[in-house]
Amino acid sequence: MTMHNISLEDGVPAEDAGSGGMDDVSLRKLEAAARQPVRARVRLFRPGTTLPVAGPVAGLPVPVQPTPPDPVRAWNALTPVELDPARLARNGLFLRSGTDPAVAAFDILRTRTLLAMRDNGWQRIAVTSPTHGCGKSLVAANLALSFARRPDCRTVLIDLDLRRPGLAALFALRETEPLRDMLTGAQPAEQHLLRASPTLALGLNGSPVEDPSTLLQSHDIAGVIAAMTETLAPGAILFDLPPALVTDDVIALLPQVDAVLLVADGTRTTAAEVVSCERLFGGRVPLLGVVLNRAQDLSLTRYRYGRGKR
Repeated sequence: MTMHNISLEDGVPAEDAGSGGMDDVSLRKLEAAARQPVRARVRLFRPGTTLPVAGPVAGLPVPVQPTPPDPVRAWNALTPVELDPARLARNGLFLRSGTDPAVAAFDILRTRTLLAMRDNGWQRIAVTSPTHGCGKSLVAANLALSFARRPDCRTVLIDLDLRRPGLAALFALRETEPLRDMLTGAQPAEQHLLRASPTLALGLNGSPVEDPSTLLQSHDIAGVIAAMTETLAPGAILFDLPPALVTDDVIALLPQVDAVLLVADGTRTTAAEVVSCERLFGGRVPLLGVVLNRAQDLSLTRYRYGRGKR
């Protein structure tokens, strides 16, 4: 099949440009050429060849690559809040290292928790208890404070005991906003979280939330936690959850956590209740460990302060 290459000069075929007109033969040739199929020009490239890239088309916007988040800048932009060490101590919280044996106990718990998190790639830890009154919020708060004493571990502590929020009172911060807007995505997490130290952010709740289990099962929660993690890049996220055997709130949030830390009361929790919690978590999320609160163990005090036999 013959390829016809026809050039035009001022709208007239080149072969007739000098004749001042087009005869029947030339017209038939032009019509026959127009009926011929157009052959695309195909250019083959060998594998590994760098292909030519066309430049921007005039009049069309050039796509702008999104700027990756800056976790340090986002963290420093959180609303700062000042904690009162004396008031925290009265509430059983330890802002700084000290001679109290409870500080050493929480530092040991921190180290063991961090080792388990690093070995397993965990980041999101839920803190709960079998029943009310076991001290889970106290443990969650002191563990977060101990985490935050490490300069390389930015930590976020969120009060997800939505029926009976208590972290705001423990931290002696009464004027706190409701957490619902953050959990539904109506308010970005970075606008709600409070920066209590260079390495500690608090997600506190000012009032109980209606129907919390439905809220904790919604798709909004997964998106909120993922967005917060991407924006702030914390080393650890601790969730203070309600008792596991009292409501279904813990089960609702289990898909969003990596492991569970169970807090038992050494004076009231039964072995059967601990076993029930293990069965509840089994197959859903790993049990990081069981913290026995209010246990009488003087061995740490004797070792630390030199009293008695070692």
